[in-house]
Amino acid sequence: MPHPKPLLTCTLLAIVLALSACAGKTQFRSACDQEIDAAWSELSIAEAEGFSGTVSYTKAFGFISAAGTMQTFENFDGCYKKAKSARFYIRESRKGQ
Repeated sequence: MPHPKPLLTCTLLAIVLALSACAGKTQFRSACDQEIDAAWSELSIAEAEGFSGTVSYTKAFGFISAAGTMQTFENFDGCYKKAKSARFYIRESRKGQ
């Protein structure tokens, strides 16, 4: 009985690994989407207090933009973290900090 060819075995192994890696990328997909939606809805320049609040607002806007970019490239874990940071800076902007 002939043995499977090493090239065929390696190819099949690579396909299985690639498919499993793609499946793992969706873990933070819904959390990322929810955090971005919440951050956009919380972001309001009229609620920023003073200069420090405006600086925090600007940081929040930058984090939301970065989260959106990460979401586009399916880096859902990073997207979730950036959106959480944005929400932190939104709260700080409301306090004037």
